Amino acid sequence: MPGSDPPGHPGRTIVVAFIVRRVIAAVLMLAVVSMATFAIFFLIPRALGQTPEGMASRYVGRDATPEAIQGAVKRLHLDDPLIVQYGRFAKGIVAGEDYSLGPKKAECPAPCFGFSFNNNQPVWPTLVDRLPATLSLALGAAVLWLVTGVSIGVVSALKRGSVLDRAAMTVALAGVSLPIYFTGLVSLSVFAYTLGIFPGGGSYTPITENPVMWFQALVLPWITLAFLYAALYARLTRAGMLETMGEDYIRTARAKGLKESTVVTKHALRATLTPILTIFGLDLGLLLGGAVLTESTFSIQGVGKLVIDAIRGNDLPVVLGVTLFAAFFIVLANLIVDILYAVVDPRVRLS
Repeated sequence: MPGSDPPGHPGRTIVVAFIVRRVIAAVLMLAVVSMATFAIFFLIPRALGQTPEGMASRYVGRDATPEAIQGAVKRLHLDDPLIVQYGRFAKGIVAGEDYSLGPKKAECPAPCFGFSFNNNQPVWPTLVDRLPATLSLALGAAVLWLVTGVSIGVVSALKRGSVLDRAAMTVALAGVSLPIYFTGLVSLSVFAYTLGIFPGGGSYTPITENPVMWFQALVLPWITLAFLYAALYARLTRAGMLETMGEDYIRTARAKGLKESTVVTKHALRATLTPILTIFGLDLGLLLGGAVLTESTFSIQGVGKLVIDAIRGNDLPVVLGVTLFAAFFIVLANLIVDILYAVVDPRVRLS
């Protein structure tokens, strides 16, 4: 019949419709995020009595002269109505914008996340330049904490009450409790500056220049970041596995004579992974927007270090750009997680 699914693919239309719905929802969410970001940086300060001159001072640095501040008000149109400012803000993201620098004009091509008058350059190229370091840190640590945390959680659940279980949960509790800057500084002190096994902070090298030095410089940051998250994932996986292993369908699978490894991996672990995927997407999205503490501790010139330097230098356009950048990765991560839900749990496609 016309419009029916091809033979052997009865769920293709449902899957496509599911993905389309999630993509549309992600686009709408990005629009809402842009409005919320604009409100935080422009609407709320104006509502609290901030003058256009006061807002302009956050664009031109701490030591700007009154003439420079007045010039920033005119260049950025901060005295325009807020609805006009938001229209220009949204247009800049989609179509780019030109900024006046006295007799000259600076072009900010799309996506224009703002223009840093401290550095006299658009924010977007700076973000793109810092992104590889943050990607290297976040993706490497994510693989490490996901594999380690889930594996420890599964083993602890299967060996419930054993010495291994108690030891693993004790270490996990310590990992959740200790802040990253503490474990990072301790690992640098012991393994870099005392034993000399790994290079110290500030030694990050792009993978395109020297893959070996890139790996060596990221081992300690990966372990430090993964220690915190793996501990959390181990506890969550253990709790989920313990709950799932008591379900009726697990007993039925065992009664049918399935191997224990099949029962654990195909039935119990698969059901446990659904909430794990949710948290993993959020955690990875947040880190891709900048692992602030880890990058600051190990002096990695990534997005997180960039926003810290921008806050210290009163460079509002960079802070605004990083906020939008991080929000984009969080929305993108949630979109990917929603799609993966349909793979892990087919019931999601029908909801």
